Amino acid sequence: MTLTVHNQLQLLHDILTEQTEDCCGAASEYQQIKRLVQSFMAENSISDEQLLQLLPEIYNYGRQGEFAQNDEEHVRANQMNIESWVNAINGNSQK
Repeated sequence: MTLTVHNQLQLLHDILTEQTEDCCGAASEYQQIKRLVQSFMAENSISDEQLLQLLPEIYNYGRQGEFAQNDEEHVRANQMNIESWVNAINGNSQK
């Protein structure tokens, strides 16, 4: 079953939200974040300019999180960014 862009955005939203709530994330979650962002960029499936500008930041968060020595610290350090990304995703998924 292929996920639609809306499904992919919802998945990204859910992963990011869960990480902020739990203050941690698994390496597989960070890998999934990277795959989702790569898919959005490769397929040019996102038209919202704000979200497009945030995709590289989200990708870097996933890349850094995958190898973070202290996962909780990584999530906490990005807390405000994650909130911004989640808000941008919410705005895009409602279109």
